[in-house]
Amino acid sequence: MTHSAFPRRRFLQASLAAGVGTLAGAGRAAPGMRPLRLGAPAFVKTDDPAELARWHRANGYRAAYCPPLDIKDAARIRAVEKAFAEADVVIAEVGRWCNLTDPDPVKRRQNLAKVTEGLALADAVGARCCVDIAGSFNPEVWYGPHPDNFSPAFFDAAVENARAVIDAVKPTRAAFTYEMMGWCMPESPERYLALIKAIDRPAFAVHLDPCNLINSPEKIYRNTELLNRCFDLLGDRIVSCHAKDLAWEIALNVHFREVRPGTGVLDYATFLRRLAALPSPPPLMIEHLKGAEEYAAAAAHIQAAGAAIGLAFAP
Repeated sequence: MTHSAFPRRRFLQASLAAGVGTLAGAGRAAPGMRPLRLGAPAFVKTDDPAELARWHRANGYRAAYCPPLDIKDAARIRAVEKAFAEADVVIAEVGRWCNLTDPDPVKRRQNLAKVTEGLALADAVGARCCVDIAGSFNPEVWYGPHPDNFSPAFFDAAVENARAVIDAVKPTRAAFTYEMMGWCMPESPERYLALIKAIDRPAFAVHLDPCNLINSPEKIYRNTELLNRCFDLLGDRIVSCHAKDLAWEIALNVHFREVRPGTGVLDYATFLRRLAALPSPPPLMIEHLKGAEEYAAAAAHIQAAGAAIGLAFAP
C-alpha cells in the first residue's frame, strides 16, 4: 500500500506474464507443491452436461461451480457427475446463499431446509462442499451487519444450524462449510477453528475466502500474515476457496473494493504456495467478475503468479 509498492507490483506482473507458459502450461510443480485446479462460472448456453464439462476444459478450468440441478432429478444429477468426472473437472461447491440466522423464524426454517437440500445435492453430485454464510441477525439485509453477529447467541446458532444440516443429510462425500465474512462469524481463522471444535462433526469443513476476512487497515497491510494464520490453523480442513482481490479506495473512511486478481494487494504468491503445499489442494474458484474475458484475465494472472514460484496448474 506504499507508493514504492506499486512500481514493484507492475514490474512483478510484467515478469510473471513473460514466464507464465514455462511452468503453468506444462503441469509440472516444484518439489513439495501439488498442481492446483482453477475454476470459474461457465459462459456457455447448453443443457448438455458433457458439453458444459468440455467448455471448462477448453477454457483451462479444471474446477467448476455446480450447475443448476433439482435434487429430485436423480438422472440428471448422475449425468452431470459422470460428465464432469470423465472430463476430470472437479465440482467445487454448491452455493446456497440465504440467511440461516434470519430473525424471522419462518424464513429461518425455510432457509435451513434450502441449505439442507443443498448439502444433499452436493453429496449426490460429488461436489466438494455446500457453502453458505453463517447468516446475520440483520432483519433487512440477509448478509448485512448487526451488532449481535459477534455475540454468544450467534455463535450458538451457527453451531446448531451446522449440526442440523449435517445430521439431516449424513453426507458421505461432500462437506458443509461457512464462508468467512467480515461482519459475522467466522470473521477470523481463530473463530473458524472454534466453530469446528464446537460443531464437532467430521463433515463440517472450511471454505476459504481470505478477502472476506480483510476488514481493517491492519489486516490489509498484513494480509500475508493473515493468509499464513488461515493455513496454519485450518489448512487440513479447507475444501474449496474463492479467488479475488482487494483495492483500498481512499475516502474519508475505510473502503475496500473487490477487484480482479492481480489489480489489488492480496499476496497471491503466499496464497498459492500454501494451497499447493496441502496434501489434497482444494479448487480455487474465481468469482464476482464481469464476463468470460475478465475471468480469463484473472486466471492468467493467477497462473503467472504460480509460475513465478514454480507452481503448476492442472493442464
